[in-house]
Formats: sequence, C-alpha cells, structure tokens
Amino acid sequence: MMRSLFAGVSGLQNHQTRMDVIGNNISNINTTGFKRNRVNFQDMLYQQLQGAARPTEDLGGVNPKEVGLGMSVASIDTIHIQGALQTTAVQTDLAITGNGFFVLDDRGTQLFTRAGAFSLDSEGVMVNPANGMKVMGWMAREVDGFTILDVSRSVEQLEIPVGGKDPAKATTLVNFASNLDKRIPELPENPTGDQVLRSTWSTEIDVFDSFGEKHILRVDFTRVPGTANSWNAEVAVNPHFEISTNTSIGFGEEAPEAGGPTTFVVNFSNNGTLLSAEDGDGNISGETGQVQMFVAFDVPNADVNEDGTVYRQEFVLNLGQVGGFTNSITQYAEASSSKMVEQDGRTMGYLDNFRIDASGVITGIYSNGSSRTIGQVAIATFANQGGLEKTGDNAFRMSNNSGLANIGPSGIAGKGKIIAGALEMSNVDMADQFVDMIVTQRGFQANSRTIQTADQLLQELLTLKR
Repeated sequence: MMRSLFAGVSGLQNHQTRMDVIGNNISNINTTGFKRNRVNFQDMLYQQLQGAARPTEDLGGVNPKEVGLGMSVASIDTIHIQGALQTTAVQTDLAITGNGFFVLDDRGTQLFTRAGAFSLDSEGVMVNPANGMKVMGWMAREVDGFTILDVSRSVEQLEIPVGGKDPAKATTLVNFASNLDKRIPELPENPTGDQVLRSTWSTEIDVFDSFGEKHILRVDFTRVPGTANSWNAEVAVNPHFEISTNTSIGFGEEAPEAGGPTTFVVNFSNNGTLLSAEDGDGNISGETGQVQMFVAFDVPNADVNEDGTVYRQEFVLNLGQVGGFTNSITQYAEASSSKMVEQDGRTMGYLDNFRIDASGVITGIYSNGSSRTIGQVAIATFANQGGLEKTGDNAFRMSNNSGLANIGPSGIAGKGKIIAGALEMSNVDMADQFVDMIVTQRGFQANSRTIQTADQLLQELLTLKR
C-alpha cells in the first residue's frame, strides 16, 4: 500500500518536472535561436516478490513477480532541429542554416550560440548587445601588399573599423581592350584635316600617383600612312593642362628616363589580332606573351629624390596578348571602341559599409570604390551537440559528453552556411507543446488519484479496530 503512495509521489514530481520544461519551452517561443527541450520518462526500481523458475520435466517455467516502485526522468533532451528564418535587413544579424554555432567570448570563456542578433560596439567590435559577449572569428592580415585570411589560426574578436581609412594606391597596371576600326582609309601624303580626324582614335582613363592624386592618361591612335596594319600611339599624362606632365614610354626592365620617347607603334596581323609593338627607341616586343610597355611621368608637388632628380611615377601599359582576342586590343572592320578598361590605382577612402556573405567573410566597402576582406565569422560544431549545457543568454557551453568544439569556416566539414540580414527563430511548436501539456496534466491528475485511492485504503485499514 505504501508502495503505491510513493509511486504516485514520483509520478507527481516527475510530471511536474515535465510541466516545468513545457512551460520553459512556451515562454521561449519567440526567443531568437532557442532550442526546445523534451522530457523522457523511465520506470524506476522494482521489488521482487518471487523470482523466476526454470522449467522442469514435470512443470513449466514460472515468471518473476515484481512490483514497480515508481518512475523517474530518463533524460531532458535539447532538440537541435532547424528553426525558421526571419529576415530583418540588419547587416549584423546572422543566421545559420545547417549544423553549427557562433563562437562567443565571455571574458576568456568560449560559449556557443545559434542566436545571431549581433551589433557593433563603440570600438567596432562585433558583439552580442544583450551581454557584451564578443563574436569570434579571424581577422585578415596584410602581407606584402596582399590580404591574407588564415583560418588555421586561433579565433579572435572581430573588429570592423567603420570610418577607418583605406590608403591610396599608385597605379601600377593599365589594361587595354576592344577594337581599332580597320575600315578607316589610309592617309595620303598630304592629308586634309578631316581625313586626319577620321583616322585618329583617342581614349582616356584616370590614373593615380602614390599620394592618391588623380591624373588623366590619354593615348591617341593614328594610322601610320602607307601601312595597312600599323598605328602610331601618342601617350600623354594630363594632356588638358596648359603644360602636359613630362611623360615617357618604352620597353625594358624599368620605366624610361625623363625626356624619353612618348610614342610607340602597334602592329596587327592579317587576322586582326595584336602582332607586336615598337617603342620610340626602336625596341620591339616579343613574338609571344603579353605586350607590355612601361610608362613614367613626373609627379607634381612631390619632393625631389636624393640624387636631385624629379620624383617619377611608373606603371605598365598592357596592350594584351600576341594573337589574343578577348582581353587584347584588336583591329577588325568594326567601329573603333578601344579603351583603357582597367587600372589598379585608387585614392584614399573611408570604410562606408560592409557585407557578410554565406561563408561568413566580412568585406569592407570604401568610399574610393575599393573593397577589402576584413575578416571571417567562425562556426563551431560538436560530435554530440545534444551534450551541450545551456548557460542562459541563448548560449551553450561544452560538457564532458559534447566533445570538443571543431571550429572552422562555414560550409566546410559539415558546418552550415551563414545568412546575413536574418535571424533563426525558436524551434518550439506551439501545437505540439499544448498537446504535450494536456498529456502531462492528465498524467499528473492520474497520479494524484493514485495517492487519493491509497489514502482511502489506509483509512479503511485504520477503521478495522472499530
């Protein structure tokens, strides 16, 4: 009789535990990145009234007689299924589709979360604004002028220097492309002004010196009289100034000295493709590969060099590949469209904005039109994510049964992808929780009836002496 009382008590206690979990699930139904819990029950101890007997020649076997002593909580599981995504259009809001957790730093302790409602603090550090925990990842490094993102290093805090400066970069390469019109007639020995005008094609592009100051590079193409596939080219920097900047061009290992030639000849094959080029000193380009010439010009308002010479800026003028078509200058019977399509210089700029892509790479957008990799958000996965311990603040920490954190970039080794401008909603299903609540209430009620009935039996026993 006492056994039924204690069995009913265990039922009440553990159904109350289940109701506590359901209540916590429902209260967090709108909590970003929340993962619901589930309670599993198991029967507890058994008192054996009679053991089992094996069969004999005369009698069959007898099963054991056991009376259960109640039930207990077998486990409280965290269900890590994907929650629905909600778009927010906030660039620092991040969500993960698939496996993984964002890595947070809580005063030197690593925690993990699916809630990506992040922002920047006053120092540009990406943090969880609710508690100040720092979002971890890898910052890009500048090595020999190249941006390197080394994800093999230990994770560190992510800093986005909004308003930070992007240094000016001198132009080192200018690329040509498109076409010079083959149909322009050859010039006679004494051409008229209109014939010269129709035989000339000019193109301009902005180039930059080491201070980030803009200059205009102009190249004028004029058909060589008496030839079918050759054009003279005149190179000038800042040609619209009253006095053009001292410019020179030529082949060689380095840019030509001041006062050198400013013209070159470009030759095409009968197929319309680039054949060769010849500078003003008679040097001819190779028969294969890229046709590249050095251009140098005096930089205005710069200090003279130690040897007293004027400080000169140099860059490579790339006409394309011999025999090339797509990214080379050509000569076909179509309207002239040759232009300098690309140069790699820029003025100084400030970080205006940034974006985060599906791999978690943070790219800065600068006012000078350039973009640069700033860093990458890290993602952690676990062998047993159900073994993580909840710490509050939408965060988890490692336990003895979760395994070590495998931290790396998204999309690799089973890690999910990052969606910027969205948040993962709670995975609590209200209908499922309400049904579970009804079942739990009925279980609690049934166990209370067990206690009431056992109590009535005790009352009857106590009245036997009367």
